[in-house]
Amino acid sequence: MPRPRHADHSAAAPARDDAEAPSKTRLKQQSHELQKLGLALAELPDERLARLALPERLLDALRQFRQTRTHEGRRRQLQYVGKLMREVDAEPLLEAVAESRLGSARDTLLLHEAERWRDAMLADDDALTRWLRDHADCDAQRLRSLVRAARREAALPPDRRNPRSQRELFQFIRPLLSDRDG
Repeated sequence: MPRPRHADHSAAAPARDDAEAPSKTRLKQQSHELQKLGLALAELPDERLARLALPERLLDALRQFRQTRTHEGRRRQLQYVGKLMREVDAEPLLEAVAESRLGSARDTLLLHEAERWRDAMLADDDALTRWLRDHADCDAQRLRSLVRAARREAALPPDRRNPRSQRELFQFIRPLLSDRDG
């Protein structure tokens, strides 16, 4: 037996354009992304945050997040930060966070490069010659003196070694690398 047809109520319901309205899942994902961005912003130093020209309420919320110590308090404050983040353009904030992370990665790479140069100079004179060729503005006499002292120190028995000369050599090399790259 056929079922009776009821009136079509779809016409009475407001027309909804699914292409424009994000799903509940997508809204939740956006909220979580904003919270992650807020967390990354909270980790930035104060002077970098000040340069971002954030609304005062958001800055206050980020400061409050930093001061909150309990897990539940931090979770709720982070949700509030995410809510406030909806009012700002996230793109420049994402760029600032990425730039901050890139800067620290660049510093780490410079440290590793300086360590490699130091170790290479201690191992053989060819590295010292290459360094002096590539860095003509370097004080060659001071560099040779530091290398000699670090080599003497490395030749000592392990219980009598003091890494002072190697540290001085490293501290001499590192600024020259950052001046070249900066």
